Amino acid sequence: MDIKIGVQHVQREIVIESQESSETIKAQVAQALSEGGVLELTDSKGSVTLIPAAQIGYVELGAENKRRIGFGFAE
Repeated sequence: MDIKIGVQHVQREIVIESQESSETIKAQVAQALSEGGVLELTDSKGSVTLIPAAQIGYVELGAENKRRIGFGFAE
């Protein structure tokens, strides 16, 4: 799933590809915002991104299913 995060006063958004479910990401974002701490997300390659919750402008969650590459054959 692609996660797009807008940071206040920054023109470019942060894009992370994660294997986590949307419910898990929503819970992490909500917890970081309520506590005023840091949002910590791990991408599909194991890299960790830390974002101060006070600077988050928006979080957009993409579809959870992967895009198929190549030709699909009907059975």
